[in-house]
Amino acid sequence: MNPTREMDSSSTEITSFTINTPPSNNSMVGSPSGSSTAATSPTTLSRYENQKRRDWNTFGQYLRNHRPPLSLSHCSGAHVLEFLRYLDQFGKTKVHTQLCPFFGHPDPPAPCPCPLRQAWGSLDALIGRLRAAYEENGGKPEANPFGARAVRLYLREIRDSQSKARGISYEKKKRKRPLQQPQQALPPPNSS
Repeated sequence: MNPTREMDSSSTEITSFTINTPPSNNSMVGSPSGSSTAATSPTTLSRYENQKRRDWNTFGQYLRNHRPPLSLSHCSGAHVLEFLRYLDQFGKTKVHTQLCPFFGHPDPPAPCPCPLRQAWGSLDALIGRLRAAYEENGGKPEANPFGARAVRLYLREIRDSQSKARGISYEKKKRKRPLQQPQQALPPPNSS
């Protein structure tokens, strides 16, 4: 079943999209005449799926507005980097320059003229969503421009420079392992 959901036509995002839902046993409702009709209700997407869809459409719009316009098949890691640099102008994170007296201070006591940038964590999450969306939209994993080495190196460089400039450590979070129950010691075998 492919229900189509329409958004307001004045929206700058998607005008329509299709949600593929597998048929379930309770999708058929019996009627008094003995025939059955399909119960249709739009599937609600998770917050992550909605964000991924918005990000994918934003990147698609960026490719269409690119001069000359780019097709996804011709998109490379260099174009992804260009997109990330373009997004920097909309950032809300203060990143101090090395000449700023607040360089390396997480909570500066006064305002400064340093630029606002996209936070590393936001860019990292964005690339993760776009990487997944690329493959979900038919792209081959080995050709995924969002997984290009240049993109990974750029993100690492941004993380390190923002960490120094903002005085914040971006350490990997350690996974919590489930507590293992201690095994009872077995008595040694009797040697008789």
